[in-house]
Amino acid sequence: MEVDCENCAGCCVDWRALADVPDHERRGPQDPIDDTYNLVPLTRDDVRAVLDAGLGDALTPRLWEATEDSPSVAVNGREVAAIRGQPAFFVGIRKPPKPVAPFDTEGAWLPTCAFLDPETLQCRIHDSPVYPEECAEYPGHNLELGVETECERVEAHVGGERLLDDTPPEEQSSLLFGPQAVGQKVFAYPDPGDLPSGVVDRLAAGELTDADRARFVAVAAASAPGTTAVEPTKREQAYETVLDADSWVGRAIDEWTERADRNETPAPGLGAAVEEARGAPETPGWD
Repeated sequence: MEVDCENCAGCCVDWRALADVPDHERRGPQDPIDDTYNLVPLTRDDVRAVLDAGLGDALTPRLWEATEDSPSVAVNGREVAAIRGQPAFFVGIRKPPKPVAPFDTEGAWLPTCAFLDPETLQCRIHDSPVYPEECAEYPGHNLELGVETECERVEAHVGGERLLDDTPPEEQSSLLFGPQAVGQKVFAYPDPGDLPSGVVDRLAAGELTDADRARFVAVAAASAPGTTAVEPTKREQAYETVLDADSWVGRAIDEWTERADRNETPAPGLGAAVEEARGAPETPGWD
């Protein structure tokens, strides 16, 4: 497997506004309630590593719409996909609007991974202990399953060559589909009746509160692989850890959102001013 990522970041940026792109990549038959493009599913170990690094304010949950043929449960009067009567979800990385210019386009405000440097289009946590397993192996899982990669979508709708070698890596982690994913990549919220009013609508609108996000992230961090069990003490500790998080990521997200809401003209150097000034790791750039 070999890819050319320079000036792309197609798997990290919602670039649908730049091209006529079909519906975004799916992992399973159900539609997510949110509209986040290619939200990366983190494993339980990924979630714990992010929390240990004090970056819990970078995480967000995804729930799915229920279908007629799938188990579901009512949350706030809305049917969502469920596991044993408990809302199913995974945890991903938030995608705030950032001024990015992939594929040699003019700069525009596009939903972008919270860890992506908007200037170099490189990941600020690449090769760090908190770099998600899914990101490290992308697009290996797609190639193993014969599923179209984001690299190929960019080639088809923007041009250029991104996927230079489509041979799947010989060594990669478990794909974690079906029952084996429960408690490790797909989680079950144990007490849906205690979820606050309006949480599903806020998820759909991209307006989750810090407490909303913390509820789900804490369950993921306290889950046991292969089961829907959640350890109460670990859950409570993880919840407080997420709420207490005040990292460069969360503070940068707030400022990016404010600037985008003002429709501020993108300008060079904003990545350093908004993220690196708050402690974000620098990226090396391209040779």
